[in-house]
Amino acid sequence: MLKTLFATALLAAAQTAAAYAAPDVIVSIKPIHSLVASIMKGVGEPGLIVDGVASPHTYQMKPSDAGRLQGADIVFWVGHDLEKFLEKPLESLGSKAKIVELDDAPGLVKLPTRESGTFEPHADEDHATGGHEADAHDHGEEVDLHFWLSTTNAKAIAAEIEKALIDIDPGNTQHYAKNLENLNNSLDALATEIAGTIAPVKDKPFIVFHDAYQYFEKEFGVAVAGSITVSPEAMPGAARISEIHDKVKALKTTCVFAEPQFEPKLIAVVLEGTDAKTGTLDPEAGSLKAGEGLYGEMMLGIAKSLRDCLETS
Repeated sequence: MLKTLFATALLAAAQTAAAYAAPDVIVSIKPIHSLVASIMKGVGEPGLIVDGVASPHTYQMKPSDAGRLQGADIVFWVGHDLEKFLEKPLESLGSKAKIVELDDAPGLVKLPTRESGTFEPHADEDHATGGHEADAHDHGEEVDLHFWLSTTNAKAIAAEIEKALIDIDPGNTQHYAKNLENLNNSLDALATEIAGTIAPVKDKPFIVFHDAYQYFEKEFGVAVAGSITVSPEAMPGAARISEIHDKVKALKTTCVFAEPQFEPKLIAVVLEGTDAKTGTLDPEAGSLKAGEGLYGEMMLGIAKSLRDCLETS
């Protein structure tokens, strides 16, 4: 009798555990992975495709990536125009998984890409779009997909992540809801800390390697004066380099920021014959260890790099 009761108890425990077992979650890039890890805290650990210093702009799928997609219950990615390497694998290998394209998240503010390397300040309010109702694609514009570089957008992304996780794993609804609340509070505190960090230098213009910072620029009011390239997938020609070089000289004293994933030689060419200083920004968190705390570390790291370079320029 005792053995029967013990076996029944074990079976019930196993069934309960199975009901609340963590789903197999795969995420494309580090900043999004960090937000997913925050929502899944206490439930499970999401997997990551683009790890280390790799960039989604140049990443190539590995056999191990394909294997993980085959076993996934849910896959989070930004969208077709950023992680192009995932398009075909998600159509075939990830066909049984729930695919969540985060550039469709409700409430997401989206900005159109800028084509000019020496772009001037513009009325962001005239270009910003939110969610599905006023998407930049509705106006025939290509969207800048680096939208995670805004704590406001991070909240919209996190809400979509929570919703998708609850849809496939309702047994852990309370965990996901509480974690979202904690994450939103952390994002509010992070935004306040970033604003304070860059306040002394927010009006000083600077040049970036590629035009990935519109969302950070809009939220915190920093003065991005231009980029060496619009997209690191296409390296700039001699005319563009000359144009940016002239811009740096015209600014007299400024900072030109490299990124850890890409070749720094172009930075040296742009700086030649100028008094500009150099720094490094990491909008894709290539130099950071993946995990729950990465998002805040990445965003605050951008703010501190800007302050450290610009306050001495």
